[in-house]
Amino acid sequence: METKLVVFKDKKIRRTLHDGEWWFSVTDVVEALTDTSNATDYIKKMRKRDTELSKGWGQIVTPLRLEAKKRGEDKP
Repeated sequence: METKLVVFKDKKIRRTLHDGEWWFSVTDVVEALTDTSNATDYIKKMRKRDTELSKGWGQIVTPLRLEAKKRGEDKP
């Protein structure tokens, strides 16, 4: 499995090649788009507010193995 980083708005977003398609880290994308310092908490609150999103979360977000983000790694 090939894994690479992409940069969006000076934020690093982890991605991996899975079945010939690039899959991106949801937490990294949310962090880049919202400028939140805690994307996991942001996602939890978003799912709590939107019950339909929460119901289908397992179908929308498929867990794949990615390298863990190191502290300060998203800083340019």
